[in-house]
Amino acid sequence: MTQPLWTISEIIAATGGVCKGRMEAAITGVSIDTRTLQPGDLYVALHGVSQDGHKYVDAAFEAGAAAALVEDNSDVNGARCIRVPDTLKAMEDLGRAARARTNATVIAVTGSVGKTGTKEMLRLALSACGRTHAAEKSYNNHWGVPLTLARMPVDTEYGVFEIGMNHANEITPLTKMVQPDIAVITTIAPVHIGYLGSLEAIAHAKAEIFDGLAEGGTAVLNATAPHLDILEAAAMVRNATIRHFGASSAYARAENVTLENGVQCVDARMGNATQRIELAILGTHHVVNALAVLTACDAADVDLATAAMGLSNFAAQIGRGASERIDTPNGPIMLIDESYNANPASMGAAINVLAQTGAQDARRIAVLGDMLELGDDSEAMHAKLADPLIKAGISAVLTCGPHMANLRDALPEHMRGAYGATSDDLRDAMLEIIAPGDVIMIKGSLGSRMGPLVAALRSHFHGHTS
Repeated sequence: MTQPLWTISEIIAATGGVCKGRMEAAITGVSIDTRTLQPGDLYVALHGVSQDGHKYVDAAFEAGAAAALVEDNSDVNGARCIRVPDTLKAMEDLGRAARARTNATVIAVTGSVGKTGTKEMLRLALSACGRTHAAEKSYNNHWGVPLTLARMPVDTEYGVFEIGMNHANEITPLTKMVQPDIAVITTIAPVHIGYLGSLEAIAHAKAEIFDGLAEGGTAVLNATAPHLDILEAAAMVRNATIRHFGASSAYARAENVTLENGVQCVDARMGNATQRIELAILGTHHVVNALAVLTACDAADVDLATAAMGLSNFAAQIGRGASERIDTPNGPIMLIDESYNANPASMGAAINVLAQTGAQDARRIAVLGDMLELGDDSEAMHAKLADPLIKAGISAVLTCGPHMANLRDALPEHMRGAYGATSDDLRDAMLEIIAPGDVIMIKGSLGSRMGPLVAALRSHFHGHTS
């Protein structure tokens, strides 16, 4: 019989809650959303920005919830309700209890770019080596981290957590909950610089991940990251073993990279050993992230050949570089969906992937929306994208948003495609320019709403994908 994730009595002990129901009831999962809740889950009624989860407690029970965490001052009643003063704090307490009871090796990932991809690579690599629990999607914030912890089974062998931030002092409380044995910082880049003001401040904010690192744990750092000294100093406070990746002199480095039938084959040097990696995805940034993953796996003392086999299953995610073929009556179009987010570093990486995708003589079209939260340097950062686009030989660049107007002005005239104030304004022009054989990449910050352009492209050709 499968061991339950929690019992009601365990939840009461962890949260200090009060319940009139059956103490022996088994909980098989934790949910904050009735739309994805599974029978047997504990439903946590959180206060959202626009919604109060207490309104959906009845719906949660109708969907099969075994119990619900609700607040003392709510008017929700029921024998299976566990009442607490604050449901978010109770979920945090449940997450801390999950961390306290596990013997798993726990890895936390942060960085300006590549967090989610690196977390997914780690999930795949470690799943090949043992029972692995990892965050869903980009569950890396003040509710995502404790939710992921609360969902961690007691027999987990490897736990993988993603930790994000927009401002200083946001990572510290999350990493102190996670208490990682190994902490990975993918890189430092001007993401959220509008809030933090400088790359140095971003480095200090990312270095907060070491505030929760186990004494004598391992810090996995990108050797080429700006302000590496800040990251190293923070890790040394915890007496960490520091392992660098990425540079030719680093502990983990790519000695040889070849492209074979769309697969990047990497000979990775790990200290004195060499490990072959195969990645069925383009982009040198994925190679660098894979080096971070192998370094973390090495620190976790797993078999690297087995981890590399798991890593070979990695594929780009929807909105984060996933590619698909869209069939049209006159031939296929290749779509690269990068619509989830954007910043100068990820834009450069996506442009390089676009340049490598498709037939040699294919037209390559970039559809770009604003990069947000870049502060006073936003105009210059957008304009500077012209250089990598030109060097990559991109055929046409369609732009939308007030910031992307700066890129349009910086491009040579023959590369300037249509411009729209919003993504909606660009829709018809994009659909008009696309032709069979084209490779089109759509990318922008989430707030620039590039996702609807991806959907429009699919629906225009009646969803004929393969």
